[in-house]
Amino acid sequence: MTGEVIRRALELEGEGEAYAVATVVRVDRPVSARPGDSALITRDGRLEGWVGGSCAEPVVVREALAALAGGAPKLLRIRPVGSPREPAEPGVVTEVTTCASEGGLDVFVEPHLPAPRLAVAGSSPTARTMVRLAKILGYRVTAVLDDPAECLPGADATIGCRALAAGDLGPEDAVVVATMSRYDDEAVDAALKSGAGYVGLVASRSRGAHVLGLLRSRGLPEEQLARVRTPAGIDLGPSTQDEIALAVLTEMVAHRTRRAAGGVDRLCAPSEQITAIDPVCGMEVALAESTLSATRLGATAHFCSPNCRKVWLQEARPASGT
Repeated sequence: MTGEVIRRALELEGEGEAYAVATVVRVDRPVSARPGDSALITRDGRLEGWVGGSCAEPVVVREALAALAGGAPKLLRIRPVGSPREPAEPGVVTEVTTCASEGGLDVFVEPHLPAPRLAVAGSSPTARTMVRLAKILGYRVTAVLDDPAECLPGADATIGCRALAAGDLGPEDAVVVATMSRYDDEAVDAALKSGAGYVGLVASRSRGAHVLGLLRSRGLPEEQLARVRTPAGIDLGPSTQDEIALAVLTEMVAHRTRRAAGGVDRLCAPSEQITAIDPVCGMEVALAESTLSATRLGATAHFCSPNCRKVWLQEARPASGT
């Protein structure tokens, strides 16, 4: 990758944003790209870098967004009209472009999804071990504490229950409440409002039932309460605090991987990606914020390049002298 693409990738990593990297791995002359040329595509469809100009960019953006949705890399083969038919292969997409260029190229598209997030409420021994183990697995960890005197070593940030409830966690993220009965009900309430896909309460069965009863009396619906895993974690039998943390983390990871296996992720399912056909060249383009569009006579169209957009708009103008 070029220095600018690497810099932008590091910036997005720090912000917890998803992106894809497209790298040219093979070219058939004449094309303007070279092996090693690369670009970064953000989740709103913006391309930064170089992978071959207007003939290649719309296809690369479309497939990069699909890769972000599906979570798997792919090889994109871009070929001119009349090229020999290539056999279908898993993980390979072949696109015949109608551009005038006679060359072709292969582009490897790799999605980079943000690390999942874990919010740990409490500073109990179980909570402390959860943080250490989750960091090893690549989670971004936030401590949820109700007392300024509390500390959860290793957490990336510290917030309160109110901030957790107002957060933007997603289906891939998790909240584990391990406060040792200090503020279980407030933390579980906030966790259910956070949007996290997994909510676990470290407590005995009787304590867990008591907490759910308190929340039920406050009007929380049963479908929300049913989301709470309590006692959290797989059943290991009599366990130490460290073993309880391992059991909870195992259940939490299993929940996330089952979602991935089912083809559901935090961006969108591949089938939900919306595309349109360029009315000038016939290319399929992704409908993203950066996709070119124009409206004439009440109809809106989307385009692969400024040239196609210009041609389409000129078709609506009256001929000179009429």
